[in-house]
Amino acid sequence: MNDQSYQPPVTALRAFVAVAKHLHFGTAAAALGVSQPSLSQSLAGLEAGLGLKLVERTTRRVMLTAEGRRLLGSAIAVCDTVDDFMHDAAGDLDPLTGTIRLGLIPTIAPYILPRLLKGLGQRRPDLNLLVVEDQTDRLLGQLRDGALDAAILALPAGAPGMGELPMYNEDFVLALPQGHPLAGQEALAPKMLEDLPLMLLDEGHCLRDQALEVCQLAGISPDVRQTRAASLTTAVQCVEGGLGVTLIPKTAVAVETAAGGLATAEFSVPRPGRRIGLVYRESSGRGEAYRQLADDIAELVDASGAVTVETQSLAG
Repeated sequence: MNDQSYQPPVTALRAFVAVAKHLHFGTAAAALGVSQPSLSQSLAGLEAGLGLKLVERTTRRVMLTAEGRRLLGSAIAVCDTVDDFMHDAAGDLDPLTGTIRLGLIPTIAPYILPRLLKGLGQRRPDLNLLVVEDQTDRLLGQLRDGALDAAILALPAGAPGMGELPMYNEDFVLALPQGHPLAGQEALAPKMLEDLPLMLLDEGHCLRDQALEVCQLAGISPDVRQTRAASLTTAVQCVEGGLGVTLIPKTAVAVETAAGGLATAEFSVPRPGRRIGLVYRESSGRGEAYRQLADDIAELVDASGAVTVETQSLAG
């Protein structure tokens, strides 16, 4: 039975969060820098104090119980708050120092990372950026579980407990094979997609959903090819080979057209596109620090000339 007077120590909550993240006691102990018996003892004490079983452990696997899954978010929030308190107590005037684990979706990462890593390295030499590339749903799951600190995603992410900082807007461009009659056009009507063999990315990529939304807003049912690509680069290669056309974000144009086998065309105004922002846990208490980071990222990407920065959002 839950003892309402029980106050769990932070070390016990950290043990629970680490085990939940790694689902392996040895790896969790190593991540915390403690012995495995010490970690097991902390977790056992937490479960005893709460009167709840949080982790189920067998000879083959470790998994969270229903209670463990329900309480994990609160445990992460407490650990984030304590970390923020310790930063303040230490007089850390620059919150963007140390390690930040940053997630990016695959239709963003290859096109802005070189500029981002170089620029942030110059602007914030004490910031150590660890990068994870994955699809939106999985990145949001890692944010909720505390495995990531922030993620660059298409907005709105619409995830409970997550803060969103808009950074920039970018247009979609139609990617075509070289020599296509529409190549080089600058005012295509989205309705023209109805007569073109449109290639989409696999399920789970937000760019797939965004491409279908463009078609829906144009009131059309496009000729969607059965060929689907696991990455934007693969989709572009298929287009170069004559298998269809696809939509790509404008930040991808310079990289994807470098080989010379791809042509592009732009849509008429207002051009379809997407809004990119930085997403983080509101419970982290680091909203202002992430606002500064979002401002830096927006300025660095803006230097490519492919986006429109939402400076008014970042200042507010």
